Amino acid sequence: MAMTGGGTGTAVGLHRVLEPAGVLPQAALRLDADPRIRPDEVRIGVERLNLDAASYRQLHTAHGGDPDAIRAEVLRIIGERGKMHNPVTGSGGMLVGVVEEAGPDSPLGLKPGDRVATLVSLTLTPLAVTDGLAEWDGRSEQVPARGHAILFARSIAAVLPDDLPVPLALAVMDVCGAPALTHRVVSAREDGPVVVVLGAAGKSGCLSLAAARRAGASRVIGLVPTAEERERLAASGLADDVVLADARDPVAVAAAVGEPADVTVVCVDVPGCEHGAILATAPGGTVVFFSMATSFPAAALGAEGLAADVTMLIGNGYVPGHAETALELVRSEPAVRALFTSRTGADSAE
Repeated sequence: MAMTGGGTGTAVGLHRVLEPAGVLPQAALRLDADPRIRPDEVRIGVERLNLDAASYRQLHTAHGGDPDAIRAEVLRIIGERGKMHNPVTGSGGMLVGVVEEAGPDSPLGLKPGDRVATLVSLTLTPLAVTDGLAEWDGRSEQVPARGHAILFARSIAAVLPDDLPVPLALAVMDVCGAPALTHRVVSAREDGPVVVVLGAAGKSGCLSLAAARRAGASRVIGLVPTAEERERLAASGLADDVVLADARDPVAVAAAVGEPADVTVVCVDVPGCEHGAILATAPGGTVVFFSMATSFPAAALGAEGLAADVTMLIGNGYVPGHAETALELVRSEPAVRALFTSRTGADSAE
């Protein structure tokens, strides 16, 4: 993995912004996905996109699960915006591909032929698709694709490990910021905190459970929305307790968790989970929001309205060493790998 600390406009991709002028690529309406690279850029031949969970859920809901309509919508977004930036959720995902060309001034340490995962959001990555997503069935977050993407000098990428299948590694790296920040927050407390994870049977959720336990949590609680997920998570042994509640129902969440937790980690891919997370957290505790469906005004105003003395953190997706942390958890925790397999397909983890 590599990252640079440069501060010029080209290092962060301002030259790729088509409109409006002067904003960073993530805030832009349109990016220039021209395959010709500057000396400090890298061009990736795209193999697979991984749409973030909130974005795919929104697309699936908006189109009634129609795979052709979902595919057409993703193609339209990429074609119009020069990036995969869902205008409803404001989120994107990340991708896997092979380095085609690396500029001589690129600080990322990548070379042609490297198979990499981009650890920066598709919302700021110039992207062009050339195959019409013909190999994607529209039924999952992982999207086989052909095309190219551009990395800037301030981008982040990781060479894929040889010991894990590409779909599994992609799924892990898409959410690798969650366990790394969870570990940091939990390990910073000396009281052996109680940790509750909302959306605990999902990808970022199960990794966060494992990370919390390794960081010294005295008890980890997983909250899930269905009996099927409760059964699967309980069988994994990743949580000391598994409780059932709709994370969008604050009273139900608080009742299910019981005694408020010291750290609450939100990994739910639907909106409306802010108030339940706050109610489930003890005074002086910390809430970490990883979901791209989070409304940060709702979180801030909700905490104020509930007179809740909690620290709220935005999981920004980057913590130094985050990819290595998440991959090591998958390698060393069979239960985590099994949960990933159940969500990404058996061929992704076998």
